[in-house]
Amino acid sequence: MRKSVMAIVGRPNVGKSTIFNRLVGERISIVEDTPGVTRDRIYAEGEWLNERFNVIDTGGIELGDEPLLVQMREQAQVAIDEADVIVFMVNGRDGITGADEEVAKILYKSNKPVVLAVNKVDNPEMRENIYEFYSLGFGEPHPISGTHGLGLGDMLDEVVKYFPEKILEEIDDDIIRFSVIGRPNVGKSSLVNTLLGQERVIVSDIAGTTRDAIDTPFSKDDRDYVIIDTAGMRKRGKIYEATEKYSIMRAMKAIERSDVVLSLIDADTGIQEQDKKIAGYAHEAGKAVIIVVNKWDTVEVEEKTMKEFEDKVRSNFRFLDYAPVVFLSAKTKKRVHTLLPRILEASENHAKRVQTNILNEVIMDALAMNPSPSIKGQKLKIFYATQVSVKPPSFVVFVNEPELMHFTYERFLENRIREAFGFEGTPIKIFARKRS
Repeated sequence: MRKSVMAIVGRPNVGKSTIFNRLVGERISIVEDTPGVTRDRIYAEGEWLNERFNVIDTGGIELGDEPLLVQMREQAQVAIDEADVIVFMVNGRDGITGADEEVAKILYKSNKPVVLAVNKVDNPEMRENIYEFYSLGFGEPHPISGTHGLGLGDMLDEVVKYFPEKILEEIDDDIIRFSVIGRPNVGKSSLVNTLLGQERVIVSDIAGTTRDAIDTPFSKDDRDYVIIDTAGMRKRGKIYEATEKYSIMRAMKAIERSDVVLSLIDADTGIQEQDKKIAGYAHEAGKAVIIVVNKWDTVEVEEKTMKEFEDKVRSNFRFLDYAPVVFLSAKTKKRVHTLLPRILEASENHAKRVQTNILNEVIMDALAMNPSPSIKGQKLKIFYATQVSVKPPSFVVFVNEPELMHFTYERFLENRIREAFGFEGTPIKIFARKRS
């Protein structure tokens, strides 16, 4: 089920990022302390009235011919194209400016629902000044304050009214759904074509030539798969979607609907910062992940080359230490046969359940091997553990005080669970709960 998308649009310095942080800040901070995960705060998840949705923060739309201003307008236009609902933000202290009117003209052409938010209305007296914003032509202005968090509930009530009706997808648990994500021009379309054995997706050396996200079912060795090809950015007039921040948006849509995510790296150009950003979303979403090093045919292979490259991958993707690394060439089909068995294994591990009694034997053995440390004179006591869900496998450990579960000890328990049950290719989650 696809999440709805809300974009925050406006001229510079109206407080868009403050509102964005209010809506999604806590979610963004989840993986910031994890080594190797770098996050682009332009795109994240928010929640209101049990409705989860994606939020896009855009750079300010400003007139001018300077390259930076042009790029900011292009990126904002891409966000508008992607959004189901647009929050048009203005500054209540400044009144309507010429720049606001220019933004309004852009939004008129979008034919998208627009919710007008008047920011920096920090006290009741200022609410009397918002009525001039009716003249922008987007209906009732909603007074809000990013600094104090005022009025956001009423604004979001209006936003969710415009979200498209959710259509539940019929999910067959026997079908393995996997997506191919990565920077533009790392060979996503070529890999899809090679796996399917036909030229289903246009392949070009120009970054961003894939136009639409396409699901294609296929079978191999009596197993059914659906491959979800992440779209490159659409071309719209002179606006090209090669802006790398927004390649993440398309990847997120594919990740949401996948069991397994193939994170592609270009062996020729090496590991880039954007590779880590995109893979970080798959990790945070709790999906099984396989790191695929494509274009291996372009590397002069020596005895230690593969091992050395894998060491670089492990160093840069420490948060994906559970993910297998597969080297292949989609163009020459070299080693492509090694990929589907890895996808099958990762999918099975992603949905794996373990028996409670065996799980507790592993936990108790781990405690005997490495007793929990004392923190400020208190010692962590673990009473029992149970698996509460799959995709990803998630475990609750009942303890005397959850605050005593240090992340290093949690990591130790995770490693013991992995040693006992495998789980290669999938993240696992451990939650400490106080025993009632």
